[in-house]
Amino acid sequence: MAEALGTTLQRGGETLSLNKAIDRFTVRPQSPAVSESLLSQVRASFCGRVPIGSREEAILLEFRVEDPAQLDAAMDRTRELEDVAFVSHVYEIQSNPGSFVYLADDITVMFDESVTDGDRSAIAAEFGLEELRPLEGLPGAFVFRVTKDATANPIKLTNALLDRDGVLAAEPNIAIRSSLTYRPDDDLYPRQWYLHHDGGALLSPNSHIDAEKAWDVTRGDRSVVVAITDDSIDIDHPDFQGIGKIVAPRDLRGKDFLPLPEAQTDNHGTACAGVCLAEETGSGIVGVAPRCALMPIRTTGYLDDDSIEELFDWASDRGASVISCSWGASAVNFRLSMRQYAAISRTASKGRDGKGCVVVFAAGNANRPIRGIIDETNWPQNVLSGNTRWLSGFATHPDVVAVSACTSQSRKAAYSNWGDEISVCAPSNNAPPGIWLQQTGYISTAPPVTQALPGLGVFTTDRVGSAGYARGDYTAGFGGTSSACPVVAGVAALVLSVNPDLTAAQVKDILQRTADKIVDTEPDPQLGKRLGTYDNQGRSPWFGYGKVNAYNAVLAAKEMREAPHTVTKRVRGTNDRSVRIPDGDLDGVLSPIRVLDDLPVVELAVNLDIDHPYLGDLELYLVAPNGETALLQGRGVGRKSGSNASYSMADTPSLNKFRGTSAQGIWNLQAIDVAHGDTGTLKRWQLTLGMG
Repeated sequence: MAEALGTTLQRGGETLSLNKAIDRFTVRPQSPAVSESLLSQVRASFCGRVPIGSREEAILLEFRVEDPAQLDAAMDRTRELEDVAFVSHVYEIQSNPGSFVYLADDITVMFDESVTDGDRSAIAAEFGLEELRPLEGLPGAFVFRVTKDATANPIKLTNALLDRDGVLAAEPNIAIRSSLTYRPDDDLYPRQWYLHHDGGALLSPNSHIDAEKAWDVTRGDRSVVVAITDDSIDIDHPDFQGIGKIVAPRDLRGKDFLPLPEAQTDNHGTACAGVCLAEETGSGIVGVAPRCALMPIRTTGYLDDDSIEELFDWASDRGASVISCSWGASAVNFRLSMRQYAAISRTASKGRDGKGCVVVFAAGNANRPIRGIIDETNWPQNVLSGNTRWLSGFATHPDVVAVSACTSQSRKAAYSNWGDEISVCAPSNNAPPGIWLQQTGYISTAPPVTQALPGLGVFTTDRVGSAGYARGDYTAGFGGTSSACPVVAGVAALVLSVNPDLTAAQVKDILQRTADKIVDTEPDPQLGKRLGTYDNQGRSPWFGYGKVNAYNAVLAAKEMREAPHTVTKRVRGTNDRSVRIPDGDLDGVLSPIRVLDDLPVVELAVNLDIDHPYLGDLELYLVAPNGETALLQGRGVGRKSGSNASYSMADTPSLNKFRGTSAQGIWNLQAIDVAHGDTGTLKRWQLTLGMG
């Protein structure tokens, strides 16, 4: 009962649940004159002053202990100091962690009209209160000051007073930081334009991801773990400290559990981790999802089947919700092996207790398609020439969120790879094309870009000390799709913090449909292509579905959590018209089924009958009335021949993106025969919808 008295807050007739902040407390000096001297007497780190109104004497001094186990001892020592009037815990509202509640030294009590002046004085004396004044406009209400003789802190006092006869209401005076949108106190945060900015040089309006408004909803949750898979992560950096911050670290190269930098060039992962997850500490920077946990994984540096399986299995088996991969193969044309393809598919569908891990990949930095052919010219020694096939097997995997880069001026980053498989873009720097090729040492890029490429770099964490990109713990020049990727991974983590029941496919869908439709009509400075506008399905080769918007995404996730999950009507439609699947035609064939009911989808299943001697040639998609597509089958089934097949939300996570959308309209089964040779027929398909 005593503990409950100290963890519930009375506020306007409502009872709010509180948690004690595990490492903070406040002190009210006896007078403003002794504030400075107290700073040196209290054995804890000083965080700042918390004013209570405009009264000089009502200032609170906030302190933080390094070891939470020493909090109570530090508070007891502080109470013994001569110049201290009041010492209190700091609290957090349970439904809004991180919003600190500070206790002032006054409370308001409303008495029944039967309570006399003498009764009121007796109650005040019993609880160690000093009456200050009646509360004008509220008969029977008085403001009291909590004296040093008080039997408990103001929260416990007000809860105890409510049990007294004649007391109608009692509230402590609390202080909580005011802000239209949450803005971290970290001293370097103003340099992180990609999270939020109010304009400035080289900054176009809304070129950020709207993080501050998203943080009003959530700043993340420790239960949501993001795996940063990279060359290493300096987990000793001050921005990666905090209780429960580091989860299941792994060094696959060193075969141990300390994924720390070793080589002089091991700088990349630390920068990526800061963009995504830097903890809100009051100094340094802050990540997109500062309260989420970090799983640092140092990769082997090679993309063999064992390495890829070990990487994704480790992350999935140890509870990663999101896996951020700012890397790719150092090859122009890299197709995934069956084991690599399956490792990602398994992670994206079976991880996170069957809901799937969100796998995010950088598109790459060569200003080339992630799948396509370019007529290459002017390469040194003609290392590339003529029609050259480009393929990034990781970024084009259908279960992956592929991320391209835009600039601080909402333009295409000159280096960013592009293509039909791009999901979204995210803000990063600008630089000449080919930075990926230069970094890997594979080949140098051509033709050169000679004009200026405006855009700000990304400010993030660097290796501690003089090692790293810069001489210090932070760098201002990070970028590439390597930086855009962890931005999107962080937004995915915020989405799952709001709605942990979402599947990986639903998270991908939310990121895509809530993105900002930035437009770039200018030709890119190297190839002269103009691909910065959107087709009738809302997709751009440069930007995917647009620039990721953290606020829009978390709102959509919250709304989906509140959407109906009960089936009230079930319909089944069938198309028996047999249609030939054109051979080697990337448009394929569409077979429609019309649904008349304007109700939200709760369940969905597809059954089909295909006659084809080599299913490995086929890609099968379900296309919703709103134009959204879900992959039913990719080209990972080998030489299996076709017949009947079934897909449902339970075994095909991509279908979950349709949950909550309207069922009304024309649904299409799209069959594409990607390879020339064998031919086949879509004989029949059936769509079953459960609606709420």
